This record gives sequence, C-alpha cells and structure tokens, in this order.
Amino acid sequence: MAEIEDIGDLPADEEDNDSDDDDDDDERLLAWMVDDDMDEDDEEEEEVDEDDEQPLDSEASESFELESPAERSGHIAVVDRNIMYVWGGYKNAQNHGFFDLYLPRNEIWIYNMESAVWTKQVAEGNLHTSMSGSCGVCVDGVLYLFGGHHARGNTNRIYRLPLRAPSLVWEEMRDLKGLPPSCKDKLGCWVQKNRLIFFGGYGYAAQGAHLGTFEYDESTSQVWDSPGRGWNNQIHILDLETSTWSQPNTRGNTPSPRAAHACATVGNRGYVFGGRYKNYRLNDLYYIDLDTWEWHEMSVPQQGPVGRSWHSFTPVSPDHIFLFGGFTTDRETLSDAWLYYVSKNEWKPFKHSHSESPRLWHTACSGPDGEVFVFGGCANNLLSHQRAAHSNELLVFNVQPKSLVRFCMEAVLQHRERLSSYWDCLPKHLLHSLKQRMTRINTLGS
Repeated sequence: MAEIEDIGDLPADEEDNDSDDDDDDDERLLAWMVDDDMDEDDEEEEEVDEDDEQPLDSEASESFELESPAERSGHIAVVDRNIMYVWGGYKNAQNHGFFDLYLPRNEIWIYNMESAVWTKQVAEGNLHTSMSGSCGVCVDGVLYLFGGHHARGNTNRIYRLPLRAPSLVWEEMRDLKGLPPSCKDKLGCWVQKNRLIFFGGYGYAAQGAHLGTFEYDESTSQVWDSPGRGWNNQIHILDLETSTWSQPNTRGNTPSPRAAHACATVGNRGYVFGGRYKNYRLNDLYYIDLDTWEWHEMSVPQQGPVGRSWHSFTPVSPDHIFLFGGFTTDRETLSDAWLYYVSKNEWKPFKHSHSESPRLWHTACSGPDGEVFVFGGCANNLLSHQRAAHSNELLVFNVQPKSLVRFCMEAVLQHRERLSSYWDCLPKHLLHSLKQRMTRINTLGS
C-alpha cells in the first residue's frame, strides 16, 4: 500500500498514515500485496530485522520501456546543473484493482530543463529497497536520500548518489558518528554550510535521548502487532564533513510535531509551512535561524493559504517562496498557488494556467530561468475508495521574470535561420545552451 501522508501514506504495507480513523481507508490500505513469491522461511527471516528485508521488486511484472517516467506519488526530485533527477514513489498496479506498486529502486529518471527531454538511467549500488516518502536533497552534485517507507515499515538509512560520476552508483553511508534520527518518512530538510538538517516526520518513536517531541498516533496501535508510530518535531543535523549526527538546542516558539509538511531554505533561515498533526492539516509558518537555532512563528493572514499537507514550498529567489497544491483537512486536493514574500512577510495568490490540475504529494524544483517544475503527484483524494489519479505530467510555472539572457536566447532561436552562422562566435556555455534548446524545438510536434 502506498503509505499515507502524516501517518504512513499509502503503498506496500503502509497503513493509513493519514491517520483519519476511517474504516474505509484502513481497508484500502491493508489491500497491499507485498510479494506473492515470498515463502514462509523468507517471512520468518525478515521478521528478525525489519530493515533488512529482501528488496521489493514491485514493478517486475509490469516493466516495459517508457520514454517518460511512469505516473507516481511520494517520490523525490532534486536539481543539479539544470538537470532534474526523479526517484522512487509508487503508482497503481495496472491489473490489480486498488493495489499500489513501488517504482523500481534502481531506476533514475533525468529531465533536461533546457531541452525538455527525459532519459532513464539504471543505478547500481546497495540501495536496499524501493520506497516512498523519503527525503532527497542535492549538495555539490551528490543526491542524499534519507528515510522513507518500504514494504515493512520505516527506515532511517541514508544513501548518497554522486550525480556527476560516469555511472550512477548508490552508496549507503555507514559508520556515521552520533545519534541518528528515528525511522520515519514524510519529513523535511534544510541545507546549509555542508549540513543536512532534517525536521519532523512520521514514524517510530526514537530510541535514546532525543531532543524534541514525539506524539503517538493512537490509530496505529490497531494495526496488527506493529510498533506504534507518530509525529515528531525533532531536528537532526548530519555534518557531511565530519560524518556526524547531532541535535541542536533550540530556543523560541517551537512548531508542533508534524509530517507531510514542506521546508525551504532562504539564506540562514529554514522555513516550514503546514503539514499534518493528528487530525489537522496546518497553515502555520515558522522559520528557524540556522546559526542561532531560534524558532520564529510568522503570522499567516486569514485570507492566506488554507491548511494543507503533501504540498510543495520552493524557494525561487532570495525573497520569494512558491507554494503549490496539497491536501486539506476536508480532504480536498488543491491546485492553488501562492508567493510568500520573505522580507515583507506577505502572501499573495499566484495566478497560473494549471488550476485544473490539482496535486498532492508531488515534487517541485526551481529551474534556471525562474520556473518551478512540478512533477507527478496525485490529482484526487488519495484516501478515498476511488482509484488514485497518480500523474506523470510535468507542470511548469513561470514564477519569476525571464532574464535578459533568456530573452536573447529566444530571439536567437526565433531568427536561427539568419543567425546560426554566427553561433560559433558565442562562449561555449551559451552555445551548449542554444543547442540544448534547439533540440527541444526539433522534437516539437513529433
């Protein structure tokens, strides 16, 4: 089952993470088929250590070559050098009613933001299973993947994938010092000064003396004999230089525990908006000073964005953060967009052409020319008895004005028959960019 938002959030054995106590939701979530080929010996062996289960090749029976990624929700996406990398998540099984399937763990989809072309690469390495609800960030050309939900629960393993290497190879980061976070998914992350700073999430209670608050989700105690899960507001820092986990002593007005929230880094501030806590989807806004570790709550006007989870919150400039989509307490999937003005602490609705494309549990990445690229997600109520409307559509929002370079590029391409003989006089990086955009033009209408 695809795990559900704040609690688990819907695939493979992911109980109703949205933790709305609805019997209908529980029945749908319990309908997940993990692995028909598992024999009893395998089952007993895996019970010894949940986190060492056999890899879940959920897509093996339905695999065929595609020119673009399959529809999905609960995936991750990061950007490095104008290239977007997509991994993980889950989709509907093609022939199994309401069953959900994780996407293959070795499959990386790559989108060139200039040429608008998708390509697929197969990664090697020791990534142990397919997942959804993981947290992915890119630092200096390396994708870091933490946590998530797989066929038998949550994990706190962390992996790195160098994106600029000749081949893609996952490496599990072992022998880290310090006390790691608990096993969880649907958490957020800020990046500053070569540090990965994780906040919140939904999963198992931490073992040991962790700073922060954990609150059990009472509904999870009814699911088989699995350990209970819940929400937290814990902060854990991974220093990439020293390979050490730590927790800061924070001050100020701390946000409540939450999951399926969205985080954004602007300067030395780590912003968090919304998320789910118990039966509420929040519309509060906080930031933490990543130097002093002091929390600040920012007022959200009554006419501002409604409470939501499973949304995106994407920095697009030093003064603007773009909010899109999500899921409300009333279980409405949203298509509204907002710009948050950091310096003014103001929210303004953002008009766009995708109002008929609601999304939840999608990804959103900032592009090179002020765009935001929203990929995948679900277009309907993920928790209902209806078949989930997972998407593989790429929505592009032009949030910032085009740069002068972009205008010049478009003019050169518009008059390419007259000007192409002069292209070789351009600097190499501009020539490369022009050729990438030319590829995009040549593929239109084909």
